Order: sequence, then structure tokens, then C-alpha cells
Amino acid sequence: MKKKKRNDISVLLDYSGRYKWLTYTGMALSAIAMVMGMMPYICIWLAVRDLIAVAPEWSEATSVSRYGWAAFAFAFGGIVIYFLALMCTHLSAFRTASNIRKQGVAHLMKTPLGFFDSNASGLLRNRLDGAAGETETLLAHNLADIVGTAAMFITMIVLMIVFDWRMGAACLLAAVISVIALFTMMGGKNAKLIAEYQSAQDYMSKAGTEYVRGIPVVKVFQQTVYSFKTFKQSIEDYSAKAEKYTGKICRLPQSVNLTFTESAFVFLIPVALIMAPAAIKKGDFGGFITDFAFYAVFSAIISTALAKIMFAASGIMLAQTALGRINQVMNAPELEVCENPETPHGNMIEFKDVSFTYEGSESPALSNVSFKVNSGETVALVGPSGGGKTTAASLIPRFWDVSSGSVEVGGVDVRKIDPHVLMNNIAFVFQNNRIFKDSVFENVRAAKPEATEEEVKKALQFAQCDDITEKLPNGIHTVIGPEGTYLSGGEQQRIALARAILKDAPIIVLDEATAFADPENEALIQKAFKALTMGKTVIMIAHRLSTVTGANKIIVLDDGKVVEEGTHETLSSSGGLYSRMWKDYNRAAEWKIKTAAEVM
Repeated sequence: MKKKKRNDISVLLDYSGRYKWLTYTGMALSAIAMVMGMMPYICIWLAVRDLIAVAPEWSEATSVSRYGWAAFAFAFGGIVIYFLALMCTHLSAFRTASNIRKQGVAHLMKTPLGFFDSNASGLLRNRLDGAAGETETLLAHNLADIVGTAAMFITMIVLMIVFDWRMGAACLLAAVISVIALFTMMGGKNAKLIAEYQSAQDYMSKAGTEYVRGIPVVKVFQQTVYSFKTFKQSIEDYSAKAEKYTGKICRLPQSVNLTFTESAFVFLIPVALIMAPAAIKKGDFGGFITDFAFYAVFSAIISTALAKIMFAASGIMLAQTALGRINQVMNAPELEVCENPETPHGNMIEFKDVSFTYEGSESPALSNVSFKVNSGETVALVGPSGGGKTTAASLIPRFWDVSSGSVEVGGVDVRKIDPHVLMNNIAFVFQNNRIFKDSVFENVRAAKPEATEEEVKKALQFAQCDDITEKLPNGIHTVIGPEGTYLSGGEQQRIALARAILKDAPIIVLDEATAFADPENEALIQKAFKALTMGKTVIMIAHRLSTVTGANKIIVLDDGKVVEEGTHETLSSSGGLYSRMWKDYNRAAEWKIKTAAEVM
């Protein structure tokens, strides 16, 4: 049996959990408030009817005062109830948005780390945080207004038919035309265009984040936004879709909608002219005038009610696209966890006929790669750029899972190891480590939250960070990162190494750890490596071949395949790829710019 697709609103309300009843309560209260908000018009009509009935003896209209107080009571009660309705819906909406963010982040914590390489942080933030914010408007205001407006419309239809169906039909004609115009503007194929518009907004947000990060490069080379083609293209695409929707699709229907709703009173005039002679002949012209005044007042409410429907419908459409973006996060692939995890025995790493292809790529990043790293060994992965070094290293902590073959740690396939156990056994030092806007102490302690201050200081000392902490105004408690104390790339790298040293994991993966270091920082980082890697199993990725000459074994990767394997001495004299790379490296190290005098 085919499972019935659930309504988007129901799916969103599931995120509110036990606060869902507040949304329903708020919707019911809003309906009551809207109906009560219409009652003063009835009271005014009753008062006018009594006054006309006794004219010109106004003093005989004894019920006018009672109708006036009733109108005040209904108006005040409607305001109070509507306030309570919005209190309920806001509490539920805030809880819903909070739960969306919490559940979204909790789900992202279960995704493979490689997922974040192909999904920019700016895009994920806009999808999750921005979309959650958009649901607040829907749940806090739009749903209550939709139910309240529906209740008001039903009440209006009943009242319009009860007093005089002919005048009522004249007023409702404007409403029918307006609803058709709104559906033309927002329904059918145009709903797809709104989704495309929202997608273009997401893409522009992502491109904008990348552009902001690249501003230093743009300014140094005296470029403009037009030189950043991706950002420029995203703006143009967004502009084109926004212009198409507002200019070509919304212009005519919205003009029709506003024209008829704002001038609904005009429809009453021909009906009144037709009905007036009959009312005069019956001697009930006063009642006719009273009814006409009633419908004239109610015709003004139509535009307000339809405007609420339009904004509420717009809110629902935005919520639909928001839910789609939320689902893109919630549907992100989770890292598979073995039901009966095994415990690794030792720290040996072995690649067995490993192949891996990135999602969306036609050619594999690794093809039938096999090698072994014995416990306590340091093995370097080298080779041309794009050869598969980082990919291979990333498969060990399961940034991705292999397409075929297996990666084993301690004789156990990493897919059969509990992810927490696996991550506890591996310290990964990136070439561009993330430094949080927090103190040096907390940045380092992120690797081991229960660590004492003494342990953190010891890790910093092993990471050769004494010169950094000594110059900071508050020592290790100085805030670094954005809006804090600035550290150079090499200094940040040493802080990251201190974090890895504190973790004290038996397996270390170093991915171009000296990439952004100057010669002085590189020397200090090399000293820190000794403290970090002592007695550990180490996988080292490096382009600076001088940093891997002491490795127990060097594995040369080219085009995703192992082409050579051995020690530095063996490979450098073999005449193969590594030998050529070593000669090129030495030639580059000896290269210098000659002065004009030397050239002469």
C-alpha cells in the first residue's frame, strides 16, 4: 500500500514536539478572536437600525448604549484572545525553530566529515539556521491568521447571506476575483518558480561567503566583484528569477487583486440602485439604508481579510521551500555504525585493494591501493598534486568510506569500529586548522575537555608554544581568533599541534602540517612533531620532501595508484618518480633570483 504523503505543515509541527498543542490552541483562539472582532460591526449595525427606526426621536433608541458597550466588550475581548493566541503560537514556533536547529546540528554530527568538504559552511548555515528562522513567521503568525481569516470569511458569508443575499453576493464577487488572481500568482507552475528563486538565493549566499573570504586577494590584485565570476553569476541569476516572478508573473494578478478588493464597495452601487425603488415602494427605505450601510462597512473588511490570506499563503510557500532546505540537511547521509562493533588490536594500519570515487565524479580518486603501516612506524605519502594522498589519509578516520576494498586499523575494518573509538585513536592535524574564537587554553583543551590547566600547559610546551603564550596579554587565557588576538599561520599550526599532543592518540595523521609555516615556525613545528609522534603510528602527507626523509617508509601515489614504495635512500636512487621529484625539489631549493650585476 502506497504511503500517503504528509502535509508540509504537519512535518514542521513534528519538530515542535510536546509544544504542538500550543499551535493548535493558538489557531483556535485566533479563530475566536477574528469572529469576536467582527461582532462590533454587528453591534454598530444594530445601533444604526434602532436609530433609523425611531428617527427623528433619537431619545427613544434606548438600546444604543447597550450595543455600544457590547461592541467595546467584543473588541477588547478579541484583542485579549488574539494576544493569547499569538503567545501560544510564538512559544510553539520558537521551540520548533530551536528543535530544527538542534536536530539539524545533531544530524550533521552523524555525517561523514567529508560531507563538509562538498557542502560549504555558509550554505549549510543558510539552509538550517535561515530556514528555521523562516518557519517562525509561518508558525507564529501565518497559521493563526489563516485559521482566523477562514473563520472570519465563513462568518462574513453567513452574515452577508442572512441580511440580504443580493448585496452579499455583490461584495463576495470582488473576493472571488481576488482569490482567482492570487491563485494565478502563487499556484500551479509558479510554485516551482518560487522554489527556483529560493534555490538561487541559497546559491548566492554560498557564493557571497566565498567572495568575502577572498576579498584580500581581490583587493591585492585590484579586482572588482565582476572578476569573481561565480558570485557575479549568482547575483545575476537571482536577479533574473526575482525580476521574472515579480515583474512578469505577479504584476498583472496583483494589480487585479488590489483593484477589486480595494474597490469592493463599487459592486454594491448598481445593486443598491436596482433595489432602492422596490424598498421605497414597500415603505422600508430606512431598513434598506441600514442594510446598505452594513454591507458598505463589510466591503472594507474584504481587502483586509484577503491581504492576510495573501501574506499567509506567501508564508506557507516560503515554509515549503524552507522545509525543502531543512530536509537537504536532515537527509544528509549518516555515517554507518556497525551494530556489533569490534575492538582494534594495536595501531597497525593496512589498505587492502582500496578504491574510492567521490560522489559525482566519473574517475576514481584511488584505484586498488594497498600498503601497510606497522605499529609505531612513520609512513609518508608523497606524489604529484591530485595523486590521492589526502584522500587516502582521509579514509582512515572515515571522512569517507571506501568504494571497494577495506582500510583496517589494528586488524579491524574501520567500518566495524565504533566511530567514537576510532576517533579517540586518531589525531588528525590539517594543513589549515580551525582556531576557535576562544582562549588558547580552551582551543587546546577541545581535544580533551577534562584536561587540567597543567596538562594543557605541558602540551603547549611540547608544541613549542612558549614564545606564543609569553607575548599574549593574558597568557594561555588570552582569546584568539576573530575579534581576538591575531596569530600567524605558523603560530596557529603550533596551537593545533598542542591540541593533537594533548589528545595523545596512538595514530597521527599529518596533512601538510607545515604548509603555511615560515622557516622559523617550520623549525619549531618539526621539534613539536617529535613530541607528537614519539612511539605513535604516523601517516604524513607532505610536498616538502625534506620533511619525510627520515620516514620508515615512503609511499608514492600518482593518479590514485601506488607507483613506488620504500625508504628515502632506496627511492631517491631508483630513477623513478620519487627520484625525479627529489631532484626537482633540490633544484628548487637552490634556486635564487640573480641580481643585474650577476647576470652581467
